[in-house]
Formats: sequence, structure tokens, C-alpha cells
Amino acid sequence: LAVLLRAGALPAPLTIVEERTVGPDLGADSIAAGKLASILGLVLVAVLMAVYYGLFGIFANVALVANLILIVASLSILGATLTLPGIAGIVLTIGMAVDANVLIFERIREEVQRGRTPLAAVDTGFSEAMRTIIDANVTTLIAAVILFQFGSGPIKGFAVTLSVGIVTSLFTAIMVTRFLILLWYRRTRPAALPV
Repeated sequence: LAVLLRAGALPAPLTIVEERTVGPDLGADSIAAGKLASILGLVLVAVLMAVYYGLFGIFANVALVANLILIVASLSILGATLTLPGIAGIVLTIGMAVDANVLIFERIREEVQRGRTPLAAVDTGFSEAMRTIIDANVTTLIAAVILFQFGSGPIKGFAVTLSVGIVTSLFTAIMVTRFLILLWYRRTRPAALPV
């Protein structure tokens, strides 16, 4: 057995140049820094969405908060531990959720510029943007499945977080944002859309 193990060994001697031990404090500090960066990023994105899209941006922010609640709840149900790759998956999911809302709002804006009624602009905007959103999310989900299949511990954690985030992002963009916009529209019946 020893001969078999040495068969692929290099003839060069192995010398240790540097050895480090990472304690739990460093890991906890990294996770705390990741959480802080995520929260600051989320606040900045929320402000930008509200400034640029107005009321619709606020609807997107409510959907984003719902998305985060669904992600955390789903990961809790799965018994997942929050790690740096998991935080990265959540941050990427936030970006994808914002992107989905931007696609929808820009499509609605295009429909308004074409002269459609507010309700027709919302309906067409959602249906036209949906194909792009679903395509983008499905391709990312395929990549996450491949990462989970062939990756190791941290990569699998990232893949799980990303997969959960993709599903919740699709739900919040398609259902929650649309619900909020239609609820607002039915209550106010505006002559023009604030997008």
C-alpha cells in the first residue's frame, strides 16, 4: 500500500513555509462584516429604487423585503447555517430581484410611452418582461444546480442559498410586486402611472 501511495509522489522534498490557523473569531468577524455590507447595500438599493421609480420603487422595496423574509424562512426550514458564501448568495439574489423589478418597470414605462392605458401598460409590461425574467432566473438556477452537484461544502451552501433566492425572487417579482401595483391601481384609478 505504501508503494502505491508513493507512486504518484514528486521527488522534491516538502517544506512548510507558512502555517496559519483561523479561529472562530475571524469567521464571526467576516460574517458580521458580510451582514453589515449586505444591509448597507440593501438600504442603498432601496433608496435608489424609491428615488428613480417613485411609488413603484417603493412597491419593489416592499417586495424585496418580502423576498428576504422568504429566503431567511426557507433557509431556516432547511436548517442552513449562514456562512460567507450564503451571504454572497443572498446578495446576488437581491441583485436579481431588483433586476427583475427594473425590467418590469422599464417595460411598463415603454408601454405608457406608446400610449396604452395604465392598466394595459401594467398588464403588458408584466407579461412582456416575464419571459426575460424567467429565462435569466432559470439559467442561473441551472448553474446553481451544477454548483451544488459538483461543488464542495461552501460552494454547495452558496448554491442552496442562490437556488432558494431565485425561487423567492421569481415569486416576489411576479406575484408580490404585481399584487401591490394592481391593489394601488384599483384603489386610486390614476389617469397616469408614476413610473
